[in-house]
Amino acid sequence: MSATLINVAPVFLLILIGWVVARTGILSEATGDALGEFVFKIAVPMLIFHTLADAHFEGVSPFRLWCAYFAGVAVTWTAGHLVAKHVFGRDDKIGVIAGMSAAFANNVFIGLPLVGRSVGPDGLVALSILLAIHLPLMMIVGTILMERAAVVVDGGQARGLKAIIRQVGSNLIRNPLVIALGAGLAFNLSGMTLTPVVNTVVIQLSSAAGPAALISIGMALTKYPVRGNIGLTGAVAALKLFLLPAAVFVMSRILGLSPAWTSAMVLTSSVPTGINAWLIAHRFRSGQNIAASTISVTTAFGIISVSFWAWLLG
Repeated sequence: MSATLINVAPVFLLILIGWVVARTGILSEATGDALGEFVFKIAVPMLIFHTLADAHFEGVSPFRLWCAYFAGVAVTWTAGHLVAKHVFGRDDKIGVIAGMSAAFANNVFIGLPLVGRSVGPDGLVALSILLAIHLPLMMIVGTILMERAAVVVDGGQARGLKAIIRQVGSNLIRNPLVIALGAGLAFNLSGMTLTPVVNTVVIQLSSAAGPAALISIGMALTKYPVRGNIGLTGAVAALKLFLLPAAVFVMSRILGLSPAWTSAMVLTSSVPTGINAWLIAHRFRSGQNIAASTISVTTAFGIISVSFWAWLLG
């Protein structure tokens, strides 16, 4: 267990440092926002680009990896939706937000640093392959389900699938992470190599991604206090931290993923909830407090779930 904590504890300690410096006013909210912008637009894209540019994909198929992860997502999302509706008596819109909060892991800001520390380069390659479709698929599904739920709850008419895909797609093609994924894969397939000077710059920016991302997440947590709906929030958090990684673990074993890829998928699925569920809730003006509270609760207790799964995976 001590070896596990050596890898896991620094991740959450950096998040705690970010929360403390923001909470005490040592660094301003504007500084936290700027740090988050740097991480999202420069540091993490450089890490993704560098990982994919140097990766070896000979004989590697992404489909088993995608199936293992998203089967776990489907199970957990469904469970979150059903718990919100039938245990806590909430409407369909809250059900969608609960399901998405339970199934949407913070794979970029927390997953990448954690997998990099715990699994290494092979794990980063696996996570980069997941990220290639994770954000587009999750946002499209979340938007479609929320549109349908809004029709059931509020009435009106839902937009067509083409309109939703067009809107989400127009946002994604400008997303720095998506651009980095495409650039890294294109560079890899081209057979080119970076010059020593450019490679050094890319490595230095990539190295900044982990600590900067974790501190920025800690600073952002001051915006998501836990307010009301404690029972539902606790249930959703438990599904996120334990059911999702358990389902991903079982599917990874069934589909025969390598130990490194299994570890990467399980560890990234065990991290706290990402902000995207809150973005959907904010846009449709429903369930914002549940999504926000789940982010804070899963981050507070994430060290327990991550440590458990890291220990189990060895």
